[in-house]
Formats: sequence, structure tokens, C-alpha cells
Amino acid sequence: MADIVQQRLEDRIPALEQLERVGLFTNKEVKSMLKRSTALEYKLHRTVQSKDDFITYIQYEINVLELIKKRRARIGYHFKREEIEYPIIHRINHVFRRATTKWQEDVQLWLSQVAFNKKWGTKTQLSKVLSSMLAIHPDKPALWIMAAKCEMEDRNSSESARHLFLRALRFHPENKKIYQEYFRMELMHAEKLRKQQQELEQAKIDVGEYNFSPEILSGKLAEVVYRDAAQKIKGQLNFHRTVLTQQVVLAECCTFIRLVLSGAEFILSLLQIAAIFDFTKELQDTILQELQSQYVDDCMMWDFMSKRELDAAGAPELQSAKGKASDTDRREERCCVVYEEALKSLNTEAMWTCYVTFCLERYKRKTNVNELKEKRKERLLRVLQSAHDAKLLQESFYKNWLQVLLSSGDTVSATQIAITATQCFSQSVEMWSFSLQTLVQLESTEAGHLFQEALKHVNPKESLPLWQLQADWCMTSQRPEDTETFFQKGLLSLVPAVSSAMKEKYLEWSYKTGGYKRARKTFTSLHEHRPFTKAFFMKMIEIEKEQETPKMSNLRDYYERALREFGCSDEDLWMDYIKEELGRHGNPENCGKLHWRAVKTLEGENVERFTTQYTLLQTGHV
Repeated sequence: MADIVQQRLEDRIPALEQLERVGLFTNKEVKSMLKRSTALEYKLHRTVQSKDDFITYIQYEINVLELIKKRRARIGYHFKREEIEYPIIHRINHVFRRATTKWQEDVQLWLSQVAFNKKWGTKTQLSKVLSSMLAIHPDKPALWIMAAKCEMEDRNSSESARHLFLRALRFHPENKKIYQEYFRMELMHAEKLRKQQQELEQAKIDVGEYNFSPEILSGKLAEVVYRDAAQKIKGQLNFHRTVLTQQVVLAECCTFIRLVLSGAEFILSLLQIAAIFDFTKELQDTILQELQSQYVDDCMMWDFMSKRELDAAGAPELQSAKGKASDTDRREERCCVVYEEALKSLNTEAMWTCYVTFCLERYKRKTNVNELKEKRKERLLRVLQSAHDAKLLQESFYKNWLQVLLSSGDTVSATQIAITATQCFSQSVEMWSFSLQTLVQLESTEAGHLFQEALKHVNPKESLPLWQLQADWCMTSQRPEDTETFFQKGLLSLVPAVSSAMKEKYLEWSYKTGGYKRARKTFTSLHEHRPFTKAFFMKMIEIEKEQETPKMSNLRDYYERALREFGCSDEDLWMDYIKEELGRHGNPENCGKLHWRAVKTLEGENVERFTTQYTLLQTGHV
């Protein structure tokens, strides 16, 4: 091992001598570098090798390169790079190669070497590293795409990038991302050739027998990629649909899977890539025609075709705000015509979702023209009503529907829609909550009845938000007798979260309506009936402290009962108790006993946190 290390150090000497000779480093710095390098070399040649040692070695050498770069810029010396930098770069790549050979599965290590070679411009070495990395990790599409981009952008080699994409498709023949980037690369290659041809023509340079292929210049290679991708993805979708038809799956799951596997979405992504380049008009028309003919049953296609009407050429002479608003309204109406046409053959929830989403987005757009704003609102309400009548309106849109009605002051319709929404989604806690909030806000007489219906339909384990909403409603709007009956029912709930939350609400209501004595009576009747929340005890402590002469004996009783439930895991509760004893009504002598009890009772990391807080309290930092 010593012989190998010695040989490595001797190989460094010419570069170190050059650094000192040209004035980039002093003799003292060179000796320090040699000493540090010796220690790092010995670590790399130990019997048990560590990845961290390799990373430390590489980072040290990179830091040396960065320092040389800065000192060259400072003194203006830019010669002898072959004798100074190149040996260091070669040494770093050698260490990277040893590390990636030993820890082949570490992708980050490979990527670090790729980034290093890209930064320092070693293009030949970069290509070798990419090839080795892909040989070890052919199952990762992202690495294939990255390698092809490096070949295209860093090495300016379209041919190498094309070969990498073709190899990637052998391993991942149905990967959409690879096809997208391959398609983009071919268009970029065509654009580069077009620019070269234009520059040569402007310079009037005779290129002899070499001619630029019109097919390549027009993007025919990209069209070949598109057709292959469309065929593969179409076959993939047909396979998945065949499998789905052979299995018993919930309708909602089928809808979700069809959306995820949407082939039209992939074709649209290729169309958007092609639209970036100004020479792909013919290619875009081809993609668009096949999209319309092959994906008639896909809502994504109809959604795209509809929104294209917004970009249609308008009347250029319209300069006034009202004129522009009128033109915008006509465009939006044309979009709606396309959506209506789609619904004739594709009357599905997904299609209605696209339609409603479009109307909602247009409604939310700001405009100073009231006529346009009103037309957008009327259009949105009409589409929402139509989707609801077809029983294909998503749950989330009912909330938007109610918000629009409330903002326009149509309380009658809002009440009706709120009630109807709960009938359509009777098991949804979110739907019940929002509808009931709307009815409470409108002071509807139907609220009380619907609260009862909600608790009958939803899962009891998920009903806590409804109990809390009804509690707030009863406390502000109902007679005391009815509120008392509601709380007694809530206290008997078999769901722990509900019963414990109702105890806290009941205590709060008792204090508001009957004062301290009633709150104290309520607490006494409940303090032995589990489960509890910490907030229940803290609320009673807060009530006690609000009195003119709070009793410390009562406060101790509340704290002790809280600690009985939460003392093992809540260090803040112990600290609050100690601070109370240090207060005006407490006894500081009890703090030591409380500290001892807390340390014995708390578990795990809570003990350390408590000890830290207690120390800060003693030193006056809290």
C-alpha cells in the first residue's frame, strides 16, 4: 500500500512544481497540499474503504481546481493548463471511477461525476461516464434522457443523442417522457440545420456537393418519432382498457384510471412541443387531424379543441374596452359551442368537469366591463345546472356554485342548492359541512333538520366537524333547553373524539350562560368521565384565573387531573403548573417536588425538553 501511495504522490510533483514556478502557490502552500494529499491517499488504500473518504478526496481536489482558477484570474496567467489542471482532472476522474465501481448502485455518485465533467469541459470523458452509468442503470428513464441531452447540448452531437434515445426505447418502449424528449431533440436538430443553412446562404459560401435534406429540415424525422410514439401509446391504452374490462372495478376507479392513461394528453404534449418551432405548421396539422380522428372519446381532446377558439384571430379594429369585451364574449361562446357538441357524443363526468372548469376559469378572470362579467356568471350558472341535472357534477363544484350564488345575493337558490348537494353526496362530511355553514349563514329554518340528517348519513368516526359546527350553531341560535339536550347527546357519543370535544364546548357554553358556578358544576360532573382533551382542563384553569380571587387549591386540582391524563407526554403542562406555583397565588416551595415528579413521569425525549425548559426558567431566560 505504501508503494502505491508513494507512486501517486510522485505523480503529483510535476504539477506542484509548476504551480510554485509560475507563482500560483507559494512553497509553503505546496508543502501543505502535499501533506494533505498524503493523508487522503492513505485513506483510499485502507483495507476497509469508506465512501465518505472518496467523497472527501474528490471534494479536496475540486477545491484545489477552484482555487487555481481564482488565482489565475487574479494574476492574469492562463498558460500551462495541460501541465497543471489536466493531471488534477484526470486524477479526480480516476477516483470517481474507483468509487462508482465499488458503489455502482449510488446514482448520486454517478451524477456528481457527470456534473464535474460538464463543468470542466472534458467532453470525451463525459461520454464515457454516461455510457458506463447507463450500462449499470438502464432501468432509469431519467438517466437516458439526461445522457441524450448532454450529448445534444454539451457535445453538440445530434447523432449520439439519437442513438441514446433509440437505445432507451429498447428498454422502455412505452415511456411517454422518452418519446417527448426524443421528439423535441429531432425538432431542435432540424432547427439547428436550418440556421446553419441560412448562415451559409447569407455568407454565400459554396458547400459543394453537400445539400441539406428538405425532409430533415421540415421535421420529417420528428414526424417519424411522433407516429411511432402514437402507435405504441395507443397500443398500451388498448391493452389497459382490455384488462380493465375483464376486472370488476368501481366506476369511480375506472374513470380515474382512464384519465391517468389518457392518450390524448400525451399527443397534446407533442403538439405543444411542435408549436414552439416556427417551421412545424404541416406537422402540427397532421398531429391535430389524427388527434381529432382517433380520440373522439377523450375529453382532453375536446377540451383542447374548445380552448383553441380563444386563440382564433379576432377583429383588429376593436380598440375600445367594450369592443374587446364583446369580441372576448364571442370567442367564449364559440368555445361553449364546441363543448356542447362534445357532450352530445361524450356525456361523461370528465367531459362536464372540463366544461365547468373552463367556465369557472373565465368567470374568475378580472374585467371592468360589467356586461361581460354578467354573461360569464350566467354561463357558469347555466352549465352548473345542466351538469347537475345530468347527475354528472363533481362534488367540489357545488362549493363554487354556492359561492357564486351567495356573492350575487340569490339566497333562495343558494338554500336550494345547499340542500340538494347534501342529497347528492349524503356521505361526504365536507359537503355537509359547507352546505350547513351556508344554511346557518342564511339563517335557514332547514338547518336544524339537516344537522340531524347529516349525523345519520356520515360515518360516525368522521363526524366531528359536524358536531362542532352544530355546537357553535346551538350556542348562538338555539334555546338553552335545546342546547342542553344537544350537549347531553354529544357527551354520550361512542366516538372518543366527539365526546371529548363536546366536553370542552359544553364547559365553554356553561360559563357563558351560567357564569363561574355553573362552569364549576359542569366540570365537576365531567371530570371523571373519560376521554378528555388537554383543552378541557386548560379551559377550566383559564376560567378560574379570570375570577377576582382565584383559588390556588382549585387550580392545583385542575392541574393534577390534567397531569393524570397527559403527564407522561406533555412537558408544557408540567411547566405551566410550575409557573403557576411561582406566581402570586402559588407556593414556590412546591416547584422542587413538581420537578422531581415530572422527571419521573415523563417519557423519552420529553424529559430532555422539560429539563431544558426548567433550566431556562431558573436562569431567568423564560
